[in-house]
Amino acid sequence: MQQLFEKALGLVPPWKVTRSESDPKAQRLDLFLDFERGARFRCPACGAEGCPVHDTEDEEWRHLNFMQYPLYLHARVPRVRCEKDGVRQIDLPWARPGSGFSHLFEAFVMTLAAEMPVKAIADLLGEHDTRIWRVVHFHVERARAREDFSKVRHVGVDETSRRRGQRYASLLCDLERARLLFATPGKDGGAFGRFKDDLVAHRGEPAQLVELCMDMSPAYVSGATEHFAGVPITFDRYHLMQDLNFALDQVRRSEQASRALPARHLWSRRRRTQLPTLKKSRYLWLRNPAKLSDRQRAEVERLSAVHDRTGRSYRIELAFQELYTQCPEEAEAYPRRWYAWAIRSRLIPIVEFARTVKQLWDGVLRCFTSKVSDGILEAIGSLVQAAKRRARGYRTTENLIVIASLVAGKLDLATHTSWRGAPISQDPTGRL
Repeated sequence: MQQLFEKALGLVPPWKVTRSESDPKAQRLDLFLDFERGARFRCPACGAEGCPVHDTEDEEWRHLNFMQYPLYLHARVPRVRCEKDGVRQIDLPWARPGSGFSHLFEAFVMTLAAEMPVKAIADLLGEHDTRIWRVVHFHVERARAREDFSKVRHVGVDETSRRRGQRYASLLCDLERARLLFATPGKDGGAFGRFKDDLVAHRGEPAQLVELCMDMSPAYVSGATEHFAGVPITFDRYHLMQDLNFALDQVRRSEQASRALPARHLWSRRRRTQLPTLKKSRYLWLRNPAKLSDRQRAEVERLSAVHDRTGRSYRIELAFQELYTQCPEEAEAYPRRWYAWAIRSRLIPIVEFARTVKQLWDGVLRCFTSKVSDGILEAIGSLVQAAKRRARGYRTTENLIVIASLVAGKLDLATHTSWRGAPISQDPTGRL
């Protein structure tokens, strides 16, 4: 039996299995490992061979299940006496120092963590979720420490929420490789300062960036201007349309609340029927006109004829969408004509949006030359939000950040080797 376990575990001399114990009541299997008497080991600091054993300490590690039973390894961990470095604890072939889990067990945990909530993993494996979180944090942080950002050129910035309320994290992504570079708590301008430090720490330089893509958040704009002065900024179409849709909805709500319509439009005594209302029509105005059915299109035209302010806001929004269909030669003249119309509309939310566009004119028009979009950012954000929904939120922003790096960072987690010298992960996706 000992030889069978030695082959299964891939043990090589001087390590061997001395005995095994099973406890049906506790439903666990224990393997006891030991090294041969008089064995010498390599110094973990300088690599010197043939260092004698100074003393030992008994330790235990959780390994992958054997059949349906949890398997635990027990061994005397030796400290060696090196002439150069003194007394040092050796590196074990099956586990890292202080882990309490074997390499293969941790690899299994990381494979599950990319697809499952940590709490569900802990329940499945019969471990406390705090121990599982420590494993995930360790491997993600060590994998990030080896990342090389020297070839990063185009960076996109967006925020995501950890849970309900004003609890956000900023995501900074490489738009060329479609991966998460850096995540940090909050959505203020300081996120760019922290990203700048992280970029330098990973062999990157602020001067190497050629484009930043983001929304029109004043905090993001000021942070990018302060920490990455001279790097051009492109304001993404998606976020611009999102802000304009919000302005349109404000006009719709205001007009519905004020009921600023002539009495003849509100009620027809002869028919005893009320004319169309703006209530429950929000998504009708926000939907792409090309995707409206004939019935929905007729409803929009009917509401526009009765509700003048909302109808004008809708036409202004459609005109702004046409900006992105213009040829580069018309890219300067067309938005100026649109701005003249919007600023004179006397619709306060629309006027405020137009003024913001005017202030950030170069970034709005730069999309015609940079060809950069935040579509990749939205895809990465959807991966993070899907992980958050599976977990029903996270207790801390640090946990959100480490999961975001795991699912969207394209990290190389194959850091350990198995006892036979091959990568520990057999994950076909290449995440581990």
